Amino acid sequence: PTPASLAAAGVPSPSSARAAPVSPGSGVLARRPVSTPDTVATALALALLAEGEWAGERMIARAATVFGVRHRWLPRLVRELLAVYRQAPEGSPRELAAVIRRTASFTAALEHATEVGRPLTIVSYPVAADGPPRLSPALSPPSAAVDGIPLVAASNPRDPRHGTAPAALATAAGPAALATATGPAALTPAAPPRGLAGLRTLADLAELLGVTPGELDWLADVGAWNRRASPGPLHHYRYEWRARPGRVPRLLEVPSARMRSAQRTLLHDVFALLPLNDAAHGFVPGRSAVTAARLHTGAAVVVTLDLTTFFATVTAGRIFGALRQAGAGERVALALTGIATNRVPPRVITAMPPGGDPDERAALRRALAAAHLPQGGPSSPALANLALRRLDSRLAGYAGAAGARYTRYADDLTFSGGTDLRRRADAFVVAVRRIVEEENHTVNLRKTRVRPAATSQRVTGIVVNEHTALPRAEFDRLKAILHNCAERGPASENRAGHDDFRAHLLGRLTWARSLNPAKAERLQREFDRIAW
Repeated sequence: PTPASLAAAGVPSPSSARAAPVSPGSGVLARRPVSTPDTVATALALALLAEGEWAGERMIARAATVFGVRHRWLPRLVRELLAVYRQAPEGSPRELAAVIRRTASFTAALEHATEVGRPLTIVSYPVAADGPPRLSPALSPPSAAVDGIPLVAASNPRDPRHGTAPAALATAAGPAALATATGPAALTPAAPPRGLAGLRTLADLAELLGVTPGELDWLADVGAWNRRASPGPLHHYRYEWRARPGRVPRLLEVPSARMRSAQRTLLHDVFALLPLNDAAHGFVPGRSAVTAARLHTGAAVVVTLDLTTFFATVTAGRIFGALRQAGAGERVALALTGIATNRVPPRVITAMPPGGDPDERAALRRALAAAHLPQGGPSSPALANLALRRLDSRLAGYAGAAGARYTRYADDLTFSGGTDLRRRADAFVVAVRRIVEEENHTVNLRKTRVRPAATSQRVTGIVVNEHTALPRAEFDRLKAILHNCAERGPASENRAGHDDFRAHLLGRLTWARSLNPAKAERLQREFDRIAW
């Protein structure tokens, strides 16, 4: 080809290419993506969200740049989008792409292109102006869902289309107001806000984690490279199967030091600050198994249920949706979800030890293969609570309507109530199971218990008949250990070989005191007799 033909085709000359500025990710974005329906919708979304007025003719012109021609169906597409969004859904190209994909005009255009044998072809693929660092859109073109992540999220109160944009608020005072600030305080930069409010862009997230743009992409792993790559030191997780006789094995997904550090930072600075349902007591500051158990003391009946494969069934889609609802921008929510979730490699899944029900084993394999919360990740418990807010709200509402109380400690669901609940406990359990299944979780039927007041009522292993207490057998066993230690010396009872047996006994004594201080005094007297 001659230089003239290259120029006519839109190919820059070598000299102009050298003069052009180099942008991050240009090596990827220089490759034009294949024109599939999803990538076409993505390109349209990015073009429509580029700088310019969110109005008819301007939007049509920007959309036409994707194809290099103004298709006759573009005005209808723009009218459909304006009916959905009065203002531009800034920062949400994936959501907009999903909406475009489902519009009547876009669907008709795809059908017509197939009939005439002329597929829609991308001529220009825009680059999202999110600022570095960013997850390269060419690497992860959005579709209706990626790993179960829905692309149309709930209304975002921090989204500019739902109110005054934060950037506009920041500049409303203007330079004159800034110039009036004097004194040392004016020279001290304000501390960045914690939580999602401080993560407006991927650059903010990278700064929080202390990583480069490339390292952020690597940690988020939106392309699932860790699942497909051969084992090596750059893998984010190591895996340990734990066999359980007669039960489905459990897989521990232990994060690498780098991933563990990132998840702990996000837990402390972001996830732990998000509001939860009051029914959640596990892994919540100021709450515990004891606070949950105390709410069920003195009840006529206590109903307990257990969720199966708890962490593995909390999918990336639920995490993404919960973060979007909490106010995270689309790109930030996607990166946070990638860092917090994991997809187990096939080689690990096929190494599952024997044991357990075949259906439960198959369900676990499916859950582990998809993006899910890893059991062993520091941020997994907090995000599980966040993802289960809707389930907690529904169960709390149903329990309240039935005159019952509801709490959840991790995967343990507990309800308690009076004689009305006791009489219709079976029907109540059926309704709870239906709600749980509607939220895409499963109740372990073998662990479901209905305990009237005449039996030993237990919540997460704590007796709650009249007040919280250790089970009688456990109390008697601890009392016997302390008595024997006092009579024959502590070495005689340290059969498990604890390095610090005294600290071990003190921990058990402290636990007993948190449940029933009066009875724990009897144990304390035995402990004080021990000659250490």
